[in-house]
Amino acid sequence: MTGLKELRIRLLRLCKEQGLKGTILLSSEGVNLFISGSGEAVETLVTELRSIPGLADLKPKVSLSEQQPFRRMLVRIKKEIIAFGVDGIDPARYTSPRLSPQELKRWLDEGREVLLYDTRNDYEVKMGTFKGAVPAQVDHFREFPNAVAKLPEEWKKKPIVTFCTGGIRCEKAAPFMEQQGFEQVWQLDGGILKYFEECGSAHYEGECFVFDQRVGVDPALEETPSAQCFVCQTPLTADEQSDARYVPHVSCPYCFQTNEQQHETRRATTEAAIRRMADSQPGCVPYDHVRPFHIPAACDRMTVLDAICHILPHTDRTEWQRAFEEGRITNKDGTPIGTTQLVRAGEHFRHLKPAQLEPAVNPDVKVLFEDEVLLVLHKPAPLPMHEGGRFCRNSLQYILNTALHPRMPRSIHRLDANTTGVVVFAKTRHFARLVQPQFERGEIEKVYLARVRGHPHLDALACDAPVSAEAGKLGGREITEDGQMAVTQFRVLRREADGTSLVEAWPLTGRTNQIRLHLRHLGYPIIGDAAYPAEGGTGEVQTLPVGASPLCLHAWRLKLKHPLDGQMMTFEAAKPAWAV
Repeated sequence: MTGLKELRIRLLRLCKEQGLKGTILLSSEGVNLFISGSGEAVETLVTELRSIPGLADLKPKVSLSEQQPFRRMLVRIKKEIIAFGVDGIDPARYTSPRLSPQELKRWLDEGREVLLYDTRNDYEVKMGTFKGAVPAQVDHFREFPNAVAKLPEEWKKKPIVTFCTGGIRCEKAAPFMEQQGFEQVWQLDGGILKYFEECGSAHYEGECFVFDQRVGVDPALEETPSAQCFVCQTPLTADEQSDARYVPHVSCPYCFQTNEQQHETRRATTEAAIRRMADSQPGCVPYDHVRPFHIPAACDRMTVLDAICHILPHTDRTEWQRAFEEGRITNKDGTPIGTTQLVRAGEHFRHLKPAQLEPAVNPDVKVLFEDEVLLVLHKPAPLPMHEGGRFCRNSLQYILNTALHPRMPRSIHRLDANTTGVVVFAKTRHFARLVQPQFERGEIEKVYLARVRGHPHLDALACDAPVSAEAGKLGGREITEDGQMAVTQFRVLRREADGTSLVEAWPLTGRTNQIRLHLRHLGYPIIGDAAYPAEGGTGEVQTLPVGASPLCLHAWRLKLKHPLDGQMMTFEAAKPAWAV
């Protein structure tokens, strides 16, 4: 390897001195190069290469071009000249018998029985090959061993000539076939390009793909009008380039997608990324969680203990004292602080919670729609949307931020951890500011489904009971006379024999837990609502465990105006089993 490094430096210096461009690949297997420059400069390089032990008989293939087909000069060291990945195949030690282009032409002229096996990739074969040749049908040369395994058993007794562009791949393909029991295998010496040079177009149809800006050459070794798609790398004929679906650097007839197809491709790709992250249950692996908090004006000059108890009142004071004693309340730099330290408004501190483990959640997140502005999801349950309480990494926002990094979708509204259905995110802060006002002005039409206890006497109901603005126990709300205005309309869809009913709900305002509170207030609590039980008050569990009986509340349909074109769009999440 040391010798190859020195050779690389020497060759790179020589090529730059001679104004050559292209690529030279160095390996213990040998050397492969595609070089362009003046005839004198190329000959200088070839003379240098022939001085290397083992390369004295180097015979390069020459093709003339009016333009420089390469952009830069590279000399690289590789484990294999052509990636193959099969042990025991070493062209430096053994190659199959070579068949000269003239000899192959003579065989074909005579009609001799011979199988021509094209070892190139499918996109190369598309441009042209020998008449009657059998393509390996591979997208990459590493797939060649699997292609050989699929060949008919009787081929092992027949004469086979392997060929490729310049003969390099056949240095491995032909010996591999011999290794697999094929008894009569030759490799076309110099490949298709050498055949063109010596035999022209005889027995060949089309052109030959080359790995430079020319894309294709004809049997006279002249550049053809063919191009290559920048996106999918498919070679394109002149006719294919005139197709309306061919847009340079954008698409071609083989990779073109309609707007609908593009949306579906984007949707499926995003969903797969989210599901991979969600399936990993990131919060179920122990981690140290650092939670920052800042001091508001109301806590100015308090002790830090009094301040944190004011900011986070749902945690008992004795637990905070224990956190201070264990050194888990620190300055921004991580230095532990004492309970009596006085704080000033605007200061920042950190709360360390070591070796955190979060409850499992439902990872079955589905993407309903995605474009450059919106990401619309079907949220499963249980799955909290944001960090809070026992959850941080096992939350929808954390999963999205991690799976779609560096993008950070911003939620436009919220669903409870136990509520399933449609939830809308904006792709950027700018788009969030365009969409959010529709929710604030009550212009968004939302329809929920709920299964409730009891049979309402009327088919249509409404509730305008005010909902408390401040969170109570475990973040719950209550119906209070001095609360915020809240209005929900209901329609009974079915009354079941088991004493339950299926209802539609239209929240005309957006108060926290509004539908759940209003249905209980009307005397028809939602089935599975552990946070707001029928007997009143709030329960002990805000987020249900996986596998528990579900909260029968589903954000079924949401309608909004797209902020870019003003088009009304309706998104719908499939009904859960309890609502069908």
